[in-house]
Order: sequence, then C-alpha cells, then structure tokens
Amino acid sequence: MFLLFEEAGKFVAGRVLSEAEASVQVELDSGKRVKVKGANVLLKFEKPAPAQLLAEASLISQSIELDLAWEFAPETEFGFADVARDYFNAEANTSQQVGALMRLYEAPHYFRRAGKGRFKKASAETVQLALAGIEKKKQLLAQIELWSQDLIKGECPAPIKDQLYKILFRPDKNAPEYKAVVEASRASQTAPLTLLQNAGAIASAYDFHWQRFLFDNFPKGTGFPKLEAPAIVQTLPLATAQAYSIDDSQTTEIDDALSIQGLGTGTVVIGIHIAAPGLAIQPNSAIDQVGRSRLSTVYMPGYKITMLPDEVVQSYTLAEGQACPAVSLYVTLDEATLSIQHSETKLERVHIAANLRHDQLDQWVTQEWLEENPAQARDNEPQLGITHSELAFFWRLAQHLKAGREVVRGKPETFNRPDYNFRLQRASFDAPPWGDETVQISVRQRGAPLDLIVAEAMILANSTWGQWLASLGVPAIYRSQASLSPGIKVRMGTKALPHAGIGVPAYAWSTSPLRRYTDLVNQWQIIACVQHGATAALAAPFKPKDAQLFAIISAFDAAYTAYNSYQSGMERFWTLQYLKQEKMTEVVASLIKEMGGGSWLVRADHLPLMFNVMGAAGMVRGDKVKVQLGSIDAMALDVHGTVIEKIAATANQRPTDDAGDDSLDDLEDTAAGPIAIALNVNEAPAEDAPS
Repeated sequence: MFLLFEEAGKFVAGRVLSEAEASVQVELDSGKRVKVKGANVLLKFEKPAPAQLLAEASLISQSIELDLAWEFAPETEFGFADVARDYFNAEANTSQQVGALMRLYEAPHYFRRAGKGRFKKASAETVQLALAGIEKKKQLLAQIELWSQDLIKGECPAPIKDQLYKILFRPDKNAPEYKAVVEASRASQTAPLTLLQNAGAIASAYDFHWQRFLFDNFPKGTGFPKLEAPAIVQTLPLATAQAYSIDDSQTTEIDDALSIQGLGTGTVVIGIHIAAPGLAIQPNSAIDQVGRSRLSTVYMPGYKITMLPDEVVQSYTLAEGQACPAVSLYVTLDEATLSIQHSETKLERVHIAANLRHDQLDQWVTQEWLEENPAQARDNEPQLGITHSELAFFWRLAQHLKAGREVVRGKPETFNRPDYNFRLQRASFDAPPWGDETVQISVRQRGAPLDLIVAEAMILANSTWGQWLASLGVPAIYRSQASLSPGIKVRMGTKALPHAGIGVPAYAWSTSPLRRYTDLVNQWQIIACVQHGATAALAAPFKPKDAQLFAIISAFDAAYTAYNSYQSGMERFWTLQYLKQEKMTEVVASLIKEMGGGSWLVRADHLPLMFNVMGAAGMVRGDKVKVQLGSIDAMALDVHGTVIEKIAATANQRPTDDAGDDSLDDLEDTAAGPIAIALNVNEAPAEDAPS
C-alpha cells in the first residue's frame, strides 16, 4: 500500500509501514521513514510505485487545459478526483487523478483551495483579472530581459537612467528597472556601477558624486520657494563704532565684523558684530522652515548650496557702506594687560566701513608687518580702511586669547601643516561645475594673522554668549568636549559644558546665523536675553528641556556630517583631477599609518591628499618617501601608489602629525581640523572650517 501526502507545499509519496488512528508511518524511496498526520494524507493507492506515480502525474498535469478544466468543474465544492473523472473519463486512473491535483494546486487563479484535496472554482471575473495580471507579468519579464540585453550591449534604457541613483543607493528590489540591472550584471559578470557607466547612464564621475549627494540630501532639488525677507521693524540705535568684516573675496554671506574704539586711551572696547536675521525671521515662519530643512550652507570647490535664498541673505548681510542691523558684543579691555573688564550685548545698527578680503590682504598683513614700529608700518600701510595700529592691537589680542586657551587646553595648538585653497576656472558660479574645469590648488599657511584675528574674536563671542545664556537660565545649543583624551569627541547638547579642545568653559555657536541654523537658534535666545534680561527664560522662543532643541541638534548633526563628508569628497575629487591635469606621476609623501598587508597610509607633502601605498617595508611612521602614482579612479575617489625611494631626513626633521588630535576639530579657524582643507571660491568663512 502506498499513499500520497502533502508536506511543506509539496506532494510526496511513499510506502505505508504502519497505520494508527491519527497518523501513518511511511517509508520514502530514499529509505527515510516519516510520520504523516492523517489530515495530510490525500490518496492511498496500490500502483504504480511512488516515484513512477509522481513522474507520470507531473507530465499529465501539464497537459490539462485550465480553461477547459474550469468549464467542466462543478459550481459547488469538489475534489481533485472529480475533476479528473470529468476531464479524462469516469475511470480516471491514479496518475490522472494526481495530475489533476497538481494542476489544480498550481492554479489558484482558477481554483481556490477549500480543504484537503478540495477546491472551489473562482468566479469568471476573478479568472479574467488573474489572467490579465499573469499576462502583465509576462510582459514585464520580457521588458526586463530586453532592458538587460540593452545594458549588456552598452545602451541604457531611459527608465533605468531616470531611476539611476535610486537603483544604486536606495533600490526597490521589486522594481523592473532594478531587476534588469541585476540580471544584466549577473549575465555579463560586471559590477552594476561599471555596467551602468559603460552603458552611458553616468555622465561623468563628477556628476555621479553630485547627483548622489542630491539624491541623499536634496531629493526635491536645491531651489527655493518664493520667499520675501521680512523687514526688521524694531527701531535700532546707530552704533558709534565703524566695523570691518574679513572674509574671502567670493563670500556673499557676510555675517560677522569687528570694530575697535578707545585705542591709545588705556581702555579699549572691541566690538564683535553679528548679522541679525533673528530680529526679522521668526521661529516656524516660512523662511525658518526652509532654514531648518537645510540646517547649513553646503560648501564645495566651485559652488555652494546656501541655507537661505540669496535675496534673504542680502537683506541681512553686513554689506560695506551700510548701517546694518547687528547683535553686537562689546568687550572692554585694559589696553596694556589685555585683561577683560566687562562685556555687554546690544541690538543696534552698525556702519560697515569695509568688507576686507583676506586673500587680497594676506601678502600685506603679515606677522612681521603687524609687529613693526607703528611709524615704519604706516609708511608701508596698504589702503585697507583700517589702520595698522588697529590691526596690530587685534593681532596682539588674538595671540593673548589663544595663549590663554592653550593654558586651559594643557597643550598648544600646533599648525604644522598648510591649508589648501581650491580655485576652479569657470565663467559662472551660478551652477555646479561639470567636472572638467581647470583647477588651481594653492597653499595657505595655517594661523595666518587675519585668520587668527577673526577666529579668536569669534571664539570669544561664542564662549561669552554661551556663558551668559547659561547664567540667565536660557537654553541654547552648545558644543562641548570633556577632555583631550583619545576617543573623546565633540558633542552637541543644551548644557553649557566645557570644550576642552578649544579651552573655554562654554561654547555656543552664534556667529554664523546666515549659514548655520544652530547659530540662528542661539541668536533668537540671545536677543531674548538682551530684551528681557533676568526674565529671558520666560520669553525666549525655546524653553528649558524643549524637545525642539533636541530635534534640531539631532538633525543638524546628521546634516552637517553629510555636508562635510561631501565637501571632503569633492576636494579629493579635484585633487585627483589636479594630478591628471598636471600629469603628475610622482609625489613626495610622509608615512602616516601602517594598514597591514604591506600597505601604508601616506600624506602627500604638497597636496591635500592621503592614500595607500605599497613597498614601504622596513620603514617607520614619519619617513618621507617618493611615491609612483598608479591609476586614478574618479568614481571611487581613489588612487594607489608604490614607494620607489626613501628620502633621507635632514637634521631635526621628523614630521609631527596631529591627525589623531581631536582637540583641534572645532577651532574657529581655517586651521581647525588636523587634516582640514580650506575651502574654495565660495569659501566657508574662517570660523566655519570643516572639522
């Protein structure tokens, strides 16, 4: 005696060994013995043998026309044997019955299951819909095959090109476009990215990186809705100070300026003046929602994506020759000792005497010039609009403030590597580059006087305002670092905690409200403190333990990390382009870290480039080597090299490396990060250097 039963959706047949009330012991052709529940038994038979039965039934099932079987099937519930007798003949044999069972089982659109071996035929409407779906699926499979063949031939179908970045980075694995790429990749044994590149789906390596960034961060595009900058209705007094901004020539978002009064009197008042969009833009307004969605301006060589529309920025920027609304911090100092006597914050209009450009002035404003005798310096004084004496005081103050912070840090800030500026030769900067522009990379030594002057002034403002907000019980967004120990990172939070890396007791980003959303938030809180004093905590837009602050911190941290990562990637892209442009085949580099497997990480001595090399066996960290460059992969942003020569060190030459020193990550200076790269033609200002 044999029996047929269902197990895990498959039909199995075997020889009966023993039978109980609720189960049967069955031996399969493989010799395996199984216990089958009575509920799963479909048919008992004497012949043919199980293997023969299943083989014959499988062939018979494919000969059954479903339309005809559906016509013959009764309207009421029926068994598979009933269909076999109606379809074949009244004496349908076991193989025909099991064939009918298999055919019914695999056609749920014609026959729905109603129990063990029992079925009920579907309505005519259901059958028609199901058949239409099957036909559609068949056509889709044919389309997938056609697209796949096109890709293999080096042609990219339009539907795949339209969804290129979704397919690559956030695929719907059920989508036919994705399946076509997978099938073509498998059939051609080619990586998907290479396959699509060969098929012309990717215009260029630069476009690939740019479109991927937009896909991840600006899926709706970088355009702005039509917005009108609200006017500042508050009547603001005009300051007596004359202020000067110091930025790169291409900066359009000028949101900080400096002034000095009382020089030569023994008591000097310096002013740190910050553009005041917070006086006009209100939380939850349309412009605020745009700023909160972007959170920061995105910088990259040759282009930038601003946090706010340009027409809004220009309404509040500190433009030369105008009396601009500002949040001003006035710090009174002893002129001789530079000790701070007190500070005061005001909401006012400040006359901007000049927008100075450090890339035009660095050749003049050097440490040597600043430390010259005033009379001699005046003879060599360029037409700046600000005097040598004023700049010399700011320089002396910047060094004093830096030295004070270094005492708190417990070690000096070392600027032992240069920054690099990128310039792209382009006709217009209103659109992203194409990726084939001529690139210039120039060196700018870290800690240049004008940089340090601005950096220390901004650190002073952010630290002073951070402590002031905390003293009034007004929450703000702070950056803090518990210590300089390895692995202790900079954190963002709402508590005024020390920042060990900078060497200040509290640090609240507040000096770039046109470019960073956290600064705009903090400016609203500062304005409330100016207007309401001791009761500011009740009037400030954000209250203690406000959930919105934590949401802003989380979103900003993620966005800022993504933006900085893209900026670094694009700087690497243009560095690789520079290598090809200049036909450079060799570079001098320093060994940084052994990576294992005979590979070393090196840093090029005269370019902003770190990469892996082979052939440095027996060498140690800090050794200088000449490296033969290999092929450049602009898609992967990668280049490898081989050491061809060790360069003998000169006396006392042992390069130090602060690549692991997180303490520099947040300096308000272009020298901030240990491997920071200064920006581009649309630079991030000195205080916004990437960490």
